[in-house]
Order: sequence, then C-alpha cells, then structure tokens
Amino acid sequence: MSKPALLSLHQALWKCFQNLENNQKVWESVLAECSPPMASLGNLAVQSRALSNIQISNTPLRDFPDLEERLRFKLELSTDTVLGKLNENMSSLQSVRDSISNQVSAVVHLYEQNTDILDLLTVTERSATGPSVSDMMGWLHDAERHFRQQFLRRKTVLQTLRPGDLSLLESAPKRWKSLESPSAGDHIRDTLCKVHFFIEFQ
Repeated sequence: MSKPALLSLHQALWKCFQNLENNQKVWESVLAECSPPMASLGNLAVQSRALSNIQISNTPLRDFPDLEERLRFKLELSTDTVLGKLNENMSSLQSVRDSISNQVSAVVHLYEQNTDILDLLTVTERSATGPSVSDMMGWLHDAERHFRQQFLRRKTVLQTLRPGDLSLLESAPKRWKSLESPSAGDHIRDTLCKVHFFIEFQ
C-alpha cells in the first residue's frame, strides 16, 4: 500500500464531494427558476386553445381587424420567449452535469492510475472516522448517474415542445414535475452530511 497514493486519492475524493455540494445547490436553484416559465407554457397553451375555439367574427370584437392573427402572433411570440428561457436553463443544468461528471471521471482516473499499489483491502477498509474509498466512489457514481439521467429526461421533455403543439405544451408542466426525484435528492444530501461529518475528523 502507498500512503501518498491513498492520501492523494482521499484529497481528490473530498474535493469531488465539495464540487458535488456546490453543484447541487446550483442545480436546485436553476430548477426553481424553471418552474415559473414552465407554468407559463401551460397557460399560454390554454390561451391559444381558447383563441382557436372562439369565433371572433361572432363577438363584438369583430370590429377590430386582424385581431385574431395579432393575438395568435403574440401568444406564439410569448411561447418562443419562454422556450428560449427554458433552453438557457437547460444550458446551466448541462454545465452542472458536466462539472460533476468531469470531477468524478478525474477521481476514477486517479484511482485507476494507482490500482497496482492500492490493494483491495485498502480501498474497501472502513474506519471509525471515515468511509472506505470504495464507499465514497460508489456514492459519487450514484450522484453522477442521478444528475446525468435527470438532465437527459428534462432535455427530452423540452425537445418535444413546439409552439403549435398545444397538447404537449399544456401537459409540459405536469410532465416536468413528474421528473422530480425527492428521494434521490435526499440521498445525495444525506451522503454529503456524512462526508462533512467524516471530514471533521480528518
């Protein structure tokens, strides 16, 4: 066993968990920013459908020329604006996902570089003041997979949305909300709390 190699790996793992904690906060903040525009999409779709169901020519508004076309244009423009905002949010989520993935990959690479001198007992041994290297790498892999899958699922929802497809726009808020994974988020937070506890004893 190489103590310098083990120390280096532990330092990389702690740094990775710090990165995970910071990025989780950013992720949750961006998701919170997504809620209002996602709700707006549903509302705009409802307004567009209502406009399609109204015969303006049979109402007092018939005296306003091109009113329906102007209202429809305004709704489509608003929908495009909201979709643009959500795509900006997705870029931020992608940055978080990439940061976590890159950090975890760096730790894995460091471990693989030292597999010849880090025996199985060393990487699986736990102590009263710290988890094993294997435990920590497993926690990081779980977190990285969670953010990767969440990003892909949310990206898929956005990619299906088009200003003219009212059914998909109306259902978008519910589909977006259905992707929430409180248990996974709680698990990551619990893991970070455990890591903080162990770091205090280092």
